Amino acid sequence: MKPDEQKKNKKKDSQRRVAGSTAQIRDVVKKVESKIKSTTPDKRIRKILKVLNKRDKEEIVQAVLEKYYNSEELKPYQAELIKLQRHLEKTKKKMVILFDGRDASGKGGTIRRITRYMNEKKYRVVALGKPSDHQKTELHIKRYVEQFPHAGEIVLFDRSWYNRAMVEPVMGFCTAAQYRRFMKKVVTYENNFIEDGGRTILLKLYFSVTKEEQARRFKRRKNDPLRQWKLSEVDLQAQEVWDDFTEKKYILLKKTHTKKVPWHIIRSDDKHLARRETMKVILNSVRYKGRSRKLNFTTDPDIVVPGNKELKLMEKQVKKYGKSLA
Repeated sequence: MKPDEQKKNKKKDSQRRVAGSTAQIRDVVKKVESKIKSTTPDKRIRKILKVLNKRDKEEIVQAVLEKYYNSEELKPYQAELIKLQRHLEKTKKKMVILFDGRDASGKGGTIRRITRYMNEKKYRVVALGKPSDHQKTELHIKRYVEQFPHAGEIVLFDRSWYNRAMVEPVMGFCTAAQYRRFMKKVVTYENNFIEDGGRTILLKLYFSVTKEEQARRFKRRKNDPLRQWKLSEVDLQAQEVWDDFTEKKYILLKKTHTKKVPWHIIRSDDKHLARRETMKVILNSVRYKGRSRKLNFTTDPDIVVPGNKELKLMEKQVKKYGKSLA
């Protein structure tokens, strides 16, 4: 195969992985579905198989196989997460995992894959809504601390107290003074959380999606009745305020990435790779018995980027393009 053809095929494979196997199958079927009049699913399937050309059939088979193998690739890591969960329960340790980042960056889907086979009695997913009038009079971080894990438990925050560092100042949901006060105090709060003799593990994950991929995901949500509930007012404005979010992301990393509690940037245009690599980050954060010796726990540097390295990358982009693209 010629180099140009290899490059073209590699790009096509990447686009297919980003779009998702189910979406790919849907697109292929839609092309021929108008020709099918059968009502029952089994008859429609038989008719579609007759109408589809060879190339379309190959695309569907490839999409199905990709979905299958992606799922199978995650299972060994999901099994390791169960071992980790048992270890935390046995040692009475606590784990807090923050899932932050831009809208439509794949946080929720990753959380679902992580917790899929875990003991539901020993983990909680926390996604707090708008604070009540009473909560607004209290310390911002208080309502999150109230959700912290008990001994032997994992709590996964689908957006965390770092809303005050990103969404709230950009969208005008907090004052400039509230934002500055939070940024000044948050590292101290986090250090206090983990200064308990190693009983609490705090992981900070920032999911980073490109502007083009975010727009594609928003379009899908808008056109899919099963996903329209995900499209909030904040989502609808996310593309317009992209640069504002980027500016706040830079300050976030500058002020709150520390050696004790670092940020892990997860490149999430490819959802499957983001999910797999996030599992590795979590599994690498704790030493536990029974860890597989055959499984690859080394994170992909193209997917998992340390916060300080991301910061330098953003600074280089500003020098080269006049602004950061991250």
